[in-house]
Amino acid sequence: MKCILIFSLILTTFSISAQMTPEQVVQKQLETYNNRDIEGFMSVIDDHVKMVDFTSGKVTLEGSDACRKVYTSLFEASPELHSKILTRTVFDNKVIDHEYITGRKGSEIPIELVLIYEVDQEKITKMTVLRKQ
Repeated sequence: MKCILIFSLILTTFSISAQMTPEQVVQKQLETYNNRDIEGFMSVIDDHVKMVDFTSGKVTLEGSDACRKVYTSLFEASPELHSKILTRTVFDNKVIDHEYITGRKGSEIPIELVLIYEVDQEKITKMTVLRKQ
């Protein structure tokens, strides 16, 4: 009995420490984005995810089905898609990335965005997007 209790405690400790940090979740999202891997990308997206425009406060995307549709289309239209992180700040469950994106929908014009990712239980629940004016 004592052995079972110790083993259970070890397993619980391992599962707690095995959880991804918010930064690791966002890093996985970035890597799967750059590989245009929709399944990997969606594996860290919450079912009720929201994308919000910072300037207007408007919700521009809501739910994992809408997210899958948008990103599947983007990945298919962007064979050279790549996002490079210029800076990253981690603050509690939020990860703030200044991204430099190239190859979006075949365009040669790069895009710079700041994204604020909110992570809960290894899933991105909200993405707030700041665009250059």
